[in-house]
Amino acid sequence: MIKTDKILLGHGSGGKLSHELIHELFRKHFRNDFLDMQTDSAVLPLDSELVSFTTDSFVVDPIFFPGGDIGKLAICGTVNDLAVSGAVPRFISAGFIIEEGFSLDELERIVISMATEASKAGVIIVTGDTKVVNRGKCDKIFINTSGIGMLNRRNRLIGTGSEIRQGDKILINGPIGDHGMAVLAARKELGIQSEILSDCASLNGLIGKIMAISEEIKFMRDPTRGGLATVLAELAAGKNFGLMIDESQVPVNSKVRAFCEILGFDPLYVANEGKVVIVADGSAAARILDMMKNHPLGKESRIIGEVTGEYPGKAWIKTGIGGKRILDMLAGEQLPRIC
Repeated sequence: MIKTDKILLGHGSGGKLSHELIHELFRKHFRNDFLDMQTDSAVLPLDSELVSFTTDSFVVDPIFFPGGDIGKLAICGTVNDLAVSGAVPRFISAGFIIEEGFSLDELERIVISMATEASKAGVIIVTGDTKVVNRGKCDKIFINTSGIGMLNRRNRLIGTGSEIRQGDKILINGPIGDHGMAVLAARKELGIQSEILSDCASLNGLIGKIMAISEEIKFMRDPTRGGLATVLAELAAGKNFGLMIDESQVPVNSKVRAFCEILGFDPLYVANEGKVVIVADGSAAARILDMMKNHPLGKESRIIGEVTGEYPGKAWIKTGIGGKRILDMLAGEQLPRIC
């Protein structure tokens, strides 16, 4: 591991440096029972209700990209963190750090995008804050959002994966890597033209329909920074089971695959903003898959693997040439400033 007394770009990558920072600094000093669950949203008991609470910050570069912008991304990211915990998203806060000289027209465009996506997702932006910093002290605009959702008690362990058992199936609702490659292609310094669109979308509608037909969902997570591989590696770590996926069943759009090959990226590690990884009981997987395919955000859903007794504590992939390789977390950044 890299030893440093300064923040590196890799600390925001979602990989090993990020995990070191979380565990050795933030978790060390903020530690409490809710934070120790290490789920995307904290599950909070309020009177007789359970509430999920999450927060996230968005520093994407560029702030406008094919398929979305920083405002849409902020709403979708927070809604999805709540939805994958099994909660129904309800309320969102929005905090803005804006650089002096930033265009009011562009700010309004971002705010309208946030309002539009919030309306689509059925959430309300209920509070916020704005700070302006000197020119050159911030890269245009950063946004922080926090979200609250209501959680049925039967769903309280979904974010932990503690109910996962051998024989469970792993599903995803469509092609991976679209968001990361769309944002990368939009960066002017690369001089690349691409038709790839970000998959940025609020998933609570899709997830709500899945959960309405099945109580056999064991785990959900949105594979953002670090991609699908990082979610699986993190889930398997320290467990008495292994995770095995089949490369031939993992959907990747042809343009994304080609772009990754040109630049030397592995799509399994590229960020997504409209995908959910689901682990479900093997007996319910086919029914869940059918429901996913009938939703606009799940038409290309697949069962991509299963929970196995082999290689406990590890995530593996069966490659297209018949071999196997381990899926580990990245040590540093692959694509910084992607969300």
